[in-house]
Amino acid sequence: MLLQATKPSFAPRRRGLRRDEYDVMVSHGLFEGQRVELLDGDLIEMAPQNAAHAYAIQVLTRLLVRGVGDRADTRVQLPLAISDNTEPEPDLALVAATPPSDAHPRTAWLVIEVAESSLYYDRGQKLRSYARAGIPEYWVVSTERRCVYRYRRPVGEEYVDESIIPEDGSISPDAFPDVTVQISALLAR
Repeated sequence: MLLQATKPSFAPRRRGLRRDEYDVMVSHGLFEGQRVELLDGDLIEMAPQNAAHAYAIQVLTRLLVRGVGDRADTRVQLPLAISDNTEPEPDLALVAATPPSDAHPRTAWLVIEVAESSLYYDRGQKLRSYARAGIPEYWVVSTERRCVYRYRRPVGEEYVDESIIPEDGSISPDAFPDVTVQISALLAR
């Protein structure tokens, strides 16, 4: 006769990485040569960049650095420490211009992801993480759909203001309304 299973007193549960643990692993070279980021305690392998993705980042970097000048730092694919278990490396982030520090910024005025194969992820799990962190504005540049998804006014895990800017449109960050980006300029032909 088989013994009947009883409800265990302890149910196993997933224990994700904390940001401080992840940072120690990074400092010891554990992910050398790998493109990874920490999101909601999970180690996420990032997709390789194709030419259209790289082109959009290159153009955005040039436009934002020129446009915001010394009013902000334009960080390109650098960590953003948005919670105790999340440290993404957005394609671009506009953060407060600060003196050198041994810590990554904890917030940004604007975060931008460039997506092709990662569109579902960038508009799903990443969007929820940025909203939870209170990032006021988030753009997803879709090189395949040839548009920019714009998200503003985070509440909980979502943004209450969502819009799609088509290829023939333009967009300006709320924090820097004098900086205008033509969507068509971001999209390689």
